[in-house]
Amino acid sequence: MSGIHHFVPVLHRGDAVGRHTVRLRDATRARGFRSEIYVDMVDAETADQTLSVLSYPDAAEKGDVLVYQLATASVMAPWLAARPEALVVNYHNVTPPELMAPWNNYLARGQLQAQGDLRLLAPRAALAVADSAYNEAELRQAGFARTAVVPPAAMLPAAVGSATSRRTPPPSGARWLFVGRLAPNKAIEDAVAALLVARRHHDPSATLEVVGRPVVSTYADALRRYVDGLGLHDAVHFRGVLSDAEVAASLAGADVLVVTSRHEGFGVPVLEAMASRLPVVANDAGALPEVVGDAGLLIDAGDPYAVASAVERIVRDEDLRERLAQAAARRLEELDLGSASERAADLVVRVLGGEPG
Repeated sequence: MSGIHHFVPVLHRGDAVGRHTVRLRDATRARGFRSEIYVDMVDAETADQTLSVLSYPDAAEKGDVLVYQLATASVMAPWLAARPEALVVNYHNVTPPELMAPWNNYLARGQLQAQGDLRLLAPRAALAVADSAYNEAELRQAGFARTAVVPPAAMLPAAVGSATSRRTPPPSGARWLFVGRLAPNKAIEDAVAALLVARRHHDPSATLEVVGRPVVSTYADALRRYVDGLGLHDAVHFRGVLSDAEVAASLAGADVLVVTSRHEGFGVPVLEAMASRLPVVANDAGALPEVVGDAGLLIDAGDPYAVASAVERIVRDEDLRERLAQAAARRLEELDLGSASERAADLVVRVLGGEPG
């Protein structure tokens, strides 16, 4: 019997690509297909869920479909391009190299390679699935003939429906939250600058909690020095990598999610905040306007006064918070995230049956 197998350079616990890959594998297994996750690099935390990519040729069966999760460069890409099986590319976006280059030229070169991988796989792919219309446009530009859009099946299970109501933010000491990788494209320094403005002009006790894995050490170190240089070392708390339950608790305890990213291909933490009825202030860039819709306040995150003012509006205006919560519920219903893995599996199964796209 033909199988549907999933390929990802490394399967990380707790990140969006990792959760999506596992859920898509589970959805294809539930339909009776042989379905494994093959990796190039083994992560000790997920080793029990993966197989080495080098073991696949011995397990290959005629008619297999290979699903590649593309978010970074990997030697997997040319290897998959040379395989005879039908190929589906699931595209999670590639951070523009120019955002990485000032901090880590090696990583920037990797992003350039990833963009090349995308173009390399375009003529080979029976189908490419994008997280967002923003990402789909990049797929088409890279040369993919058949594309579709399905949101990632990557939300924290604990975040879904975790808060049916929220407390009123305090008059002073609002708790800002950032969730995501500590990487240059996230522009966390813009959130820090806005916090400084808020503490000087609106809310002297406001704090910022930063949750996420440092992925560019030069950037993460510079960010900490920036916080210390502004005298905010007691107001900005770096939590690092947290468990799913701990992230859900941070969402439940915050007053606003602040997303200052200069580039996002989707933005799963935004939807996790919406599911927790946590108001969102987000940069008007990348895929964020598409994902947020009217369920958050979109601003120019490079303007710290605009960010601080948007947070102040949310904290002070109960009617606004309720309107945003209602809009968030509608947006989540529109995206239908609960069926995302099934919808992605439907598209892959069509490829297996000879009906791409």
